[in-house]
Amino acid sequence: MRGVVLHAPGDVRVEQRQDPAIIEPTDAIIRLAATCICGSDLWPYRGIEKMDGPAPMGHEYVGVIEEIGSQVTTVRPSQFVVGSFVASDNTCEICRSGYQSGCVQRVVMGAIGTQSQLARIPLADGTLVATPGTPEPDLVPSLLAASDVLGTGWFGAVAAQAGPGRTVVVVGDGAVGLCAVLAARQLGAERVVAMSRREPRQRLAMEFGATDIVTERGDAGVARIKELTGGLGAHSVVEAVGTQESMTQAIRSTRPGGHVGYVGVAHDVALPGDELFFSLVHLHGGPAPVRQYLPRLIELIVNREIDPGKVFDLTLPLDQAAEGYRAMDERRAIKVLLRP
Repeated sequence: MRGVVLHAPGDVRVEQRQDPAIIEPTDAIIRLAATCICGSDLWPYRGIEKMDGPAPMGHEYVGVIEEIGSQVTTVRPSQFVVGSFVASDNTCEICRSGYQSGCVQRVVMGAIGTQSQLARIPLADGTLVATPGTPEPDLVPSLLAASDVLGTGWFGAVAAQAGPGRTVVVVGDGAVGLCAVLAARQLGAERVVAMSRREPRQRLAMEFGATDIVTERGDAGVARIKELTGGLGAHSVVEAVGTQESMTQAIRSTRPGGHVGYVGVAHDVALPGDELFFSLVHLHGGPAPVRQYLPRLIELIVNREIDPGKVFDLTLPLDQAAEGYRAMDERRAIKVLLRP
């Protein structure tokens, strides 16, 4: 099969990879209908996250099951399925508490690499959710978004306790941040503030339900949020970047007693204990338990109540993955969908 391999920072190649096979009886093999490039893929691409030799890339996927292991019972060949970026058994005590990304048997799909034509999905019964029939082609991008960025944005909004009567601020205007805007509105937030400087992303944020756009960053951004909230700060803030600046901005934009949901993959983030102590904010986040939300997200998408696939503003064939990485790295694209 053809698959994307990162050989070194900036060196993306599409090359022949060995076809996947059933290894464990709980595995499934899917033929991908679509895959994509994630903002987190840019960390190793930019050399910020160190590599240990060539690595298969990708952790987001939708497709049709071709083969299942002998112990798989909840999905079957020919079904169209959506899965999380973390494979989970969905039966352990951690999974049952709603944190499938912390499953005792978890497998991070990035180690398998789903920017490819085929993929082995471990723990298929606990990881894959079948759609009600074969989806219409125009729904595939939104179902793909559910595999990571929509589920992650949703978790960020839930962790921040977005809901009726609340003002929600989203720090970060990438695909996850934009999906957090959508999630906050779906969860009933009264006011949703998107922090963004880029006009195409501002437009999409407004389409997804943002009520306000703030272009300032850092201390100026915090001051603007305080101004919009009567000097108090927001009830809920979603941090969707993963840098020191974004986390500091998120915490300082939150009112005492408010909640920060952090879902940006943290890189060199350090929180001063004294500031955190006196801020009186709640912090909750980490790798999103996407599997918890998949049934509901699939239902919303199939019923055409939400259209998160709009975060894909560039579609390329798999063989042009290198151009997709360049487009996202240079911020010419919000998120790139790859057609295997």
